[in-house]
Amino acid sequence: MNTTIYDNPDHELLRDQVARFLEREVEPHAAAWEEAGMVPRDVLRRMGQAGLLGLMFEGEHGGGDADALTNLVFAEALSQSTFAGFIITVLVHTDMAGPHLHHAGNAAQKAKYLKKVTAGEMITAVGITEPGAGSDVAGIRTTARKDGNEWVLNGTKMFITNGVHADLYFVAAKTGSARHDMTMFIVEKGTPGFSVGRALHKTGWLSSDTAELVFDNVRIPEESLLGEQGKGFYSVMKNFQTERIALAAMAVGHCTQALKLTLDHVRQRQAFGATLWDKQTIRQRLSMLDAKTRAARQFMYHCAWSVTQGKDIVQEVSMLKALTGELVNEVVQTCQQFHGGMGFIRETAIERLWRDARVLAIGGGATEVMLEEVAKRY
Repeated sequence: MNTTIYDNPDHELLRDQVARFLEREVEPHAAAWEEAGMVPRDVLRRMGQAGLLGLMFEGEHGGGDADALTNLVFAEALSQSTFAGFIITVLVHTDMAGPHLHHAGNAAQKAKYLKKVTAGEMITAVGITEPGAGSDVAGIRTTARKDGNEWVLNGTKMFITNGVHADLYFVAAKTGSARHDMTMFIVEKGTPGFSVGRALHKTGWLSSDTAELVFDNVRIPEESLLGEQGKGFYSVMKNFQTERIALAAMAVGHCTQALKLTLDHVRQRQAFGATLWDKQTIRQRLSMLDAKTRAARQFMYHCAWSVTQGKDIVQEVSMLKALTGELVNEVVQTCQQFHGGMGFIRETAIERLWRDARVLAIGGGATEVMLEEVAKRY
């Protein structure tokens, strides 16, 4: 199932490299990270040293100059882990926060930060969501006003992945009265007035840190403005395409792993004188779920290929996000059901996948919002 019509030999090498990293550095230790509520920084630095934290970024800053297809191969390979807290910690850094600097940063900002980002020496987060504004990005209330040669930020961000332990934050704030008048800013950890309000305790993604961020008269220099003043909304919308393809890769990876775990289980589990695999309804339901997963995977690769062709695919990526967010919940819940009581035990991978899958129909654009994005483009 690994190959697609869009693949080349370098993609297979990347898949193998990521698989080896997961086997050596992640799987033996990630259960402890779930208990700790964070991924150790030295693991992320080793990923950076291996060249895995900036594939799409410029080579002059330590990146790989990779295209969207190669970046998807990485995200999908990473998502073969059953520890989604680790996966999202990395993907926020590489596909959701870091690209704001890659796409909108000027030469001085990239020279200052990007090499450290690709090396895993500075971990990134993106501050957009607020207590009263999630998928409705234009509804944010955090403000930034100009005061001499400084900007002053005030407001609160919510549900920020990597929020507790990041070093570098890309923050959206209103800089005018118009609904879409929004600007992105670079804020470093330790800036006076900027604090973590609280760490949030989640149902899943336990090894990723999630936080409320508070900006109380945070003063930053004018060179911290990221991109064009007043154009931040469009920057966020552009980056959503990369983010949503990465989240689709997580969903497809969860589906693939859940099906593998469940096929192994039902072939061994005895019930009423035969294995579960001998029950026609179980064989057929798993077959259909595998068919849906394979179809979604091909659509995902088509979307990434379309990005490399410079096509406008907001509608298709919105479809993909809605489709995979719902599919992963269908697949994982069915697979958990076929595990019986063991599927409800914390130590099992299928229970972890079940908890972690739920948010994929919510985060990065809830299913209902994605379907509206699809519908208004007909």
